[in-house]
Amino acid sequence: MKTAEPTVTLLDGGLRLVHIHRRTSGAGIFGIAVRAGSADERPGEEGLAHFVEHTIFKGTRKRSSWHIINRMEAVGGELNAYTTKEETVIYSIFPSGNAPRAIELIADLAINSQFPDRELEKEREVVIDEINSYRDQPSEAIFDDFEDMTLAGSRLGHNILGTPGSVRALTGADCRAFMARNYRRENIVAFYCGPQSAEHIASQVCRHFAALPGGNKEGDAVHEVPDTSPVSRTECLEIHQTHVVLGARVPGLLTEGRHAVSLFANIIGGPGMNSLLNIELRERRGLVYSVEASTAMFTGCGLLAVYFGCDPEDLGRCLELCRKVFCRLAGGGFTPRQLEKARKQYLGQLAIASENSENRIMAAARATLFRGHPCSPEQTAAAISAVTVDDIARTAHAMCEASSLIFTNNTDS
Repeated sequence: MKTAEPTVTLLDGGLRLVHIHRRTSGAGIFGIAVRAGSADERPGEEGLAHFVEHTIFKGTRKRSSWHIINRMEAVGGELNAYTTKEETVIYSIFPSGNAPRAIELIADLAINSQFPDRELEKEREVVIDEINSYRDQPSEAIFDDFEDMTLAGSRLGHNILGTPGSVRALTGADCRAFMARNYRRENIVAFYCGPQSAEHIASQVCRHFAALPGGNKEGDAVHEVPDTSPVSRTECLEIHQTHVVLGARVPGLLTEGRHAVSLFANIIGGPGMNSLLNIELRERRGLVYSVEASTAMFTGCGLLAVYFGCDPEDLGRCLELCRKVFCRLAGGGFTPRQLEKARKQYLGQLAIASENSENRIMAAARATLFRGHPCSPEQTAAAISAVTVDDIARTAHAMCEASSLIFTNNTDS
């Protein structure tokens, strides 16, 4: 049976509810997406949004951390959260019939979290360990370096996790102040996917979120990024691999140009083994274990990045092969027939991804949070179908001429 399309209901006070009705589903998903992330931190608060995400589960006015953990797990569900530069998402997945339990719990977290000092001290060490372990993974850490350099001069231009020093300085008062500034009705989208009706979920949300402060968040709605020149970085570590990120600034989350960027990323380095860079670098020459393209879309701009890891002696050859692919596409070397095949492949991937309830409801919630409404599969297909060979060429030109190059050169000399 076809899954219903998402609906959006504006509730009293400005809170929005995105609902997908899956009448026969044996599980439900409920959560809130908050338009607040690391870009909403003030100077000296680096890592605060992520720290709030960790410590929001550590106690409310009526629940201890133990009771919070067990509230959903006791019925076979789970409670989770994540933070990005511009949003925080808190959600639960649970057996059907437990939506009221999840809604009440997440409302309690959003409204009544206390951030007790004893719990914060324990979680602070967990976050610092996360920071340190992340830096031990060059293939992961390089993306933070890339974003920090290409977004320099904006509020987006610092690591989501913060530093050990900045995290050690954060207090419960900082956490409460961050929530007071940002956890407001007009700055939040609630979302649900499961067998219960939109009316039933809306009633529960209105009841339990009634005490949530009204209004929008303090601060910028769009995080503008100043123009910067292409940059490069080399870092030497004592291991036998070179990790490389090539990237460029591209149209962002609020533009129609994002569709061409996403399609281009799939063409050159998507999950398919037939992506152009996978064929050139791995299949034909065996120079890399993996090569992938990714996008990071923000309100003020977007980033398009290509990552690969190779032996140090192969770095120059790999970079030249990437450049040739970009320049060939920038020069019109992608035909309408090839574009049609690429569209078909990408739309097929999106159709498969949309069968995952968690992916689908969160995508709908995020679209509503930033653009005011979810996009239907038909709208997305129409936008992808409207991408032209000239759009592909323009995106390739950005990678060929205005790209940023960051590479971590790892040798044990």
